[in-house]
Amino acid sequence: MKRVVGVIAGVATLVAGLVGPEGVAAGSDRSGHWGPPQRPLEWKQCPPETKSASGGLLGLGSARPIRPIRPARRSARREPVQECAELRVPLDYREPYGQQITLALNRIKGTASRDGNHLGALLVNPGGPGGEGLSLARYVAARLPKDVAARFDIIGFAPRGVAPSQPAISCVDPARFYAPPRPDNVPRNDAEEQVLAGRARQYAEGCGNRWAWFLPYLTTENSARDMDAVRAALGEEKISYLGYSYGTYLGAVYATLFPQRVRRLVLDSVVDPDGVWYEANIAQDHSFDRRHRDFLAWVAEHDDVYKLGATQAAVSFAWYSMRSRLHDRPAGGVVGPSELDDVYSNGAYSDRLWPYLGAAFSSYVRNGDPSVLVKLFHLEAEIDAEEENSYAVYLGVECRDAAWPRSWDRWRADTRRAHTEAPFMAWPNAVYNAPCAFWPEKGGTPVKVGTSHLPPVLLIQAERDAATPYEGALRMRRLFPTARLLTSGGGNHGVSLAGNACVDRQLAAYLRDAALLPQRRGKRGADATCPGEPEPRAALMKVAAGAPGTASHASAVR
Repeated sequence: MKRVVGVIAGVATLVAGLVGPEGVAAGSDRSGHWGPPQRPLEWKQCPPETKSASGGLLGLGSARPIRPIRPARRSARREPVQECAELRVPLDYREPYGQQITLALNRIKGTASRDGNHLGALLVNPGGPGGEGLSLARYVAARLPKDVAARFDIIGFAPRGVAPSQPAISCVDPARFYAPPRPDNVPRNDAEEQVLAGRARQYAEGCGNRWAWFLPYLTTENSARDMDAVRAALGEEKISYLGYSYGTYLGAVYATLFPQRVRRLVLDSVVDPDGVWYEANIAQDHSFDRRHRDFLAWVAEHDDVYKLGATQAAVSFAWYSMRSRLHDRPAGGVVGPSELDDVYSNGAYSDRLWPYLGAAFSSYVRNGDPSVLVKLFHLEAEIDAEEENSYAVYLGVECRDAAWPRSWDRWRADTRRAHTEAPFMAWPNAVYNAPCAFWPEKGGTPVKVGTSHLPPVLLIQAERDAATPYEGALRMRRLFPTARLLTSGGGNHGVSLAGNACVDRQLAAYLRDAALLPQRRGKRGADATCPGEPEPRAALMKVAAGAPGTASHASAVR
């Protein structure tokens, strides 16, 4: 997951020193915004999109231990009309009249009467860190019930560092650095481990060489202050917020700093605020492994289709055998074991991908055909310039938000220990985050999340979520006493507005009227529970060439 508060070197007391008991920055203007007075935003027609924001079969984006929620497809119901604007904000909120950076925003205006039913702005964030949010605003506007969407101006924004905001950072040439097949994420010996550590150091040095002036200020806390700058520029006394994944942490930090500015707060797929960030990634090793075993068990249940074994143990043996073989013989010369990790970690985010993963698995193992696996890699896990920008911001925020171990011996010991119980993700997750061991800016002190001075808060969580384990939602609820927890079965990451009618009814009721679940603390600590979506139908799926996000990608073999 992506993480927290970037504190400028030597300013670990920024929050305590500048934020009063009401969460308003000392020295801020009368609106509570820290910085120069904001000019009204100039809304214009949005520029043409250069790339679909919903890449891949299901719009899942590329694999990462925690990644932004990306809408599966644009709703067939309606295409919302959007406007775009730019907002200048301080690079360093301690120097509000100093260097400025630019945030990209979009807006889908609500149609309700401004002096009656209108509820102001609803900011949305898809997570990451590194998710841009503009496409999510369009998606949310299309998926909410019409009467609810009409009551809000839905605002998307690209957080600092994320394109199309400026600057949009990148640390390496993606075509060279990620050229497949990459070195195996799971080292077989000391020499292979040193290659992985060397690549992590190279990435960190690339970021430092290119962005030394920017990295100290790339933090969750500064992004939260950017959100309040957006609020002030919109002319709103209060805002509502819907955040997914890392976006739940960003929302929690905002609510802690500016509780008096919150109207509605929805946190879906909740980050553990006590694990920022090294400990949370180790916890993910185990939750990802559990969810991968769920996939293997599902394949075993459908042995009549995939013919890879009728037990989870048998299918697991086949999967790890396939991974071992790819070390020396990459599929199609492209998909080695690290690329395989990237493709199959997608299945931990959404079981809707399982039929495609099962088909690629079966086709390779039973028929020696790598084509489906290679196509899935290109659609779901290949890293281009957009994904490199997202990854650079992910690391920039997480490495700066909190302290990380600087001793590689510590990383090795912790990863080997986790690998004995969770071999699917332990080393891939460590390699993914390893640049933080060498980051040019030391980690700061996270914001101490939590406040009782909030209106009702809605938390939404899947019980077997891999990226944001369930226990994190329980901890977040304890830190926000006005929160209620709605859980769903299954393990899909990003529950609301994704097809679960029960969850979506609760979300709509809360956004519409602040209707809150009764405090029940029932099964597993939830205040209310919705059933999960049915497991996907097993079928041998074929993946066709085509533009990402289109229906031409997938069809069942009859």
